[in-house]
Amino acid sequence: MSQEFWLFILMVGVFAAGCFALKWPVSVSMLFASVAGALAGGVQDPIRHLVEGTFGYVDTILTIATAMMFMTGFRDSGALEALTAAVIKKFHKLPGILTVLLTFVIMVPGMITGSSTASVLTSGAVVAPMFISMGMSVVDTGALISIAAILGMIAPPVNIPVMIIGGGIDMPYVGFELPLILLTFPLAIVFALWFGWRKVKKGDHSAMLSKLDFSTLDKYGGLRLFSPLIFIFVLMILDKVVPSIFSLGMPLIFILGTALTWITGKRFNIVTSAKKSIEDVLPVLGILVGVGMFIQIMTATGVRGFIVVNALSVPPALLYLMMAISIPLFGAISAFGSASVLGVPFMLALLSQDQIIAAASLSLIASLGDFMPPTALAAIFAAKVVGLEKYSPVLKKLVVPGLIIVVYAILFIVFSKQIRAIL
Repeated sequence: MSQEFWLFILMVGVFAAGCFALKWPVSVSMLFASVAGALAGGVQDPIRHLVEGTFGYVDTILTIATAMMFMTGFRDSGALEALTAAVIKKFHKLPGILTVLLTFVIMVPGMITGSSTASVLTSGAVVAPMFISMGMSVVDTGALISIAAILGMIAPPVNIPVMIIGGGIDMPYVGFELPLILLTFPLAIVFALWFGWRKVKKGDHSAMLSKLDFSTLDKYGGLRLFSPLIFIFVLMILDKVVPSIFSLGMPLIFILGTALTWITGKRFNIVTSAKKSIEDVLPVLGILVGVGMFIQIMTATGVRGFIVVNALSVPPALLYLMMAISIPLFGAISAFGSASVLGVPFMLALLSQDQIIAAASLSLIASLGDFMPPTALAAIFAAKVVGLEKYSPVLKKLVVPGLIIVVYAILFIVFSKQIRAIL
């Protein structure tokens, strides 16, 4: 066995030991794994490499931090709850459509922040009682919230796994919007109907209206309350279409949107709200710093090249099987870590496919890491939101949907050139 192989085993071993045996945060485990790899691999000036690695995803970190500030402000202004109330009021007599639309509502925070946890704890917590009152079981509700959360995490405009994969192969985050929409929204519709269609038709949906608070919506009006969300999406589109005029960058767009939430809805302490949002998202930001160091040391020691060479030598059929198994399993430690450690090498092995569609599909597979125990962030938080003591019943409901997601993503990779030709 080569030196690079043993270095890879060492780094992954230290990483796993830190997470599982010592119960360290993922970010701290990645730091120690990077230090171990640098020392064992004889990296010259390891401190410089570690520092450079911490800045590897600084653009992504700024985007996530400001996006979470916006989403927290949008919630504290009463707009998120008002959005849910408006959807239910309009479509409560059409339970199938209502289930799909509420699933989309759950996805929104993940779309903006790139975090499945943000979706579960904000819009998921708001929508969960509505699903249950419509006739869905507690377990089905938790499962649907989990799925909507990871699909929102992958849907545009913010997809962190794709940013990580793109950063690893020097591919800009441009042109991913339509492929990500095709990868996520059809699945969201299918799973919303899967978990809710036959059950929600039996409920007394008019009873939900009495449980909703329409005071904020009546006082400020929908257009005013939702204007920050419209505002940031318009600026994002202009930033893509006419970058020479509206080259603001996503962090600045989210900061402007956050300021707007303070004047369009209920008054709240914007400083306290911003601090709370950073506290909530800090573990995710720490993971990205750790991922940057981990990738930097893997590159400096030749481990990354070793993985790429071996991935390229695998027959295509076996390559897809390895992707389907290894990426979600490694995501049990961190979906973002899986995108960096395995997503980047697999992407390099798929350079013969359409790169944008292949990277987007790999990010969808990586998102399943948020279903994998022991971390299983999406499932654990969804179980808490619906009031379950254990998350294992939710996990059992997610097995078949998880397999469908993997197959769907791999089909996109296999037929990426044909899909690109149609697009």
